[in-house]
Amino acid sequence: MKRRYAFAAAVTILTLASVSAWPFRDDATDYPYIPYDHAVIHYPANAPDNPIASLQARLDSGEARLDFDPRWGYLPSLLKQLDIHPDSQSLVFSKTSFQGPRISPLKPRGLYFNDSVAVGFVQDGDVLEFTSLDSKEGIVFYTLARTRAAKPVFRRRVQECLNCHVFPGTLYIPGLVTTSVIPGPDGAPRFVAAATMVDSRTPLQLRWGGWYVTGASGGLMHRGNSISPDPSKPSEMDLTGNQNLNSLTGKFETGAYPAGGSSDIVALMTLEHQTRMTNLLIRLGWESRIAEQEGKQTEFGGRLDFLTGEVVAYMLFADEAPIASPIQGSSSFTTTFSARGPRDKQSRSLRDFDLQKRLFRYPLSYMIYSPVFDALPSFAKELTYRKLFHVLTEGEPGERYSKLTGADREAILQIVRDTKPDLPGYWRIAMKK
Repeated sequence: MKRRYAFAAAVTILTLASVSAWPFRDDATDYPYIPYDHAVIHYPANAPDNPIASLQARLDSGEARLDFDPRWGYLPSLLKQLDIHPDSQSLVFSKTSFQGPRISPLKPRGLYFNDSVAVGFVQDGDVLEFTSLDSKEGIVFYTLARTRAAKPVFRRRVQECLNCHVFPGTLYIPGLVTTSVIPGPDGAPRFVAAATMVDSRTPLQLRWGGWYVTGASGGLMHRGNSISPDPSKPSEMDLTGNQNLNSLTGKFETGAYPAGGSSDIVALMTLEHQTRMTNLLIRLGWESRIAEQEGKQTEFGGRLDFLTGEVVAYMLFADEAPIASPIQGSSSFTTTFSARGPRDKQSRSLRDFDLQKRLFRYPLSYMIYSPVFDALPSFAKELTYRKLFHVLTEGEPGERYSKLTGADREAILQIVRDTKPDLPGYWRIAMKK
């Protein structure tokens, strides 16, 4: 659902029309409700293969332990155990969490993430919050009490989290959500239950309302670090002095967070891409398993063609919003994220950033390495591979993939061939000229 936005004459004031929590396509139509308690999904009961479940098993067996820090509780130890780098810190000050009353511009919520798990930290919160990616079930929600315990236990949360994490914006599966709102001085959204869903396709000037943002973005005027100060003009945001910040010192007590006053713009953009990519892969897996279990693969053919087409297009950043000015992060995230690899024989990785015209240097999503991609039913994964190969070798008529150059296609093919061991045999043939 597209919305119109108008900029006021003064460059420091951004005027926005009312928005709602819907993406730019009509996902309510493209992804109708799907029963998450279906026999082959059975979401409330199953979730054995995700990082939090694995950590709990290691804690129970004594293989792992969590150290309690007097300032941050279990947070530093958890980040280490879950292989999350503190420089992924993204700070959101809008009251858009179930711990919203304790979140404000003076006490933002810290988010820390890798490909499969995210941790939410609220300064005065009762619990740490977790989203954990199960290879088949999708996103599973947990909390952990902030108080010290002899045996820390993660509590799985279902309905209280699904109330906000199952709707058209998550493709009607228990999924991830990143939004941009118009916040008032206390962080409460000016428009109740209204937000812009954010992913790789969202224009950058519409992003980060209710978030702190550090790093350089040139002449871009985005919503980050800003509020709507006047309740009589709720759609106007004051951007004065809130662009191209290297640090958030003076905004709040930055020493209260593991990565200090950093809320890296590159980390935010990476998280936004990962959000929809994860949801698309979960949705493809769920629908494919239901069709397979019900013996309806033939009838499912047209739907599978649509779903895999959308997955491939998003994986290849076909509709990615352009970067008008070079982007530069404020932390080590650009380096540490890229270092996770894997790398091909020429030392190239799908995690290498571009940040001049687009997010990644080689525009194929690193989520091709994720457990949720690997766990797709074989017929769905094969069609996804075939469509990817077709776009990369034969091209695709129309404008959707016009941004992919010949050099992009060749580089992606070579990187994937060297780093993805389960490729179908036809991926190994020489690329057609």
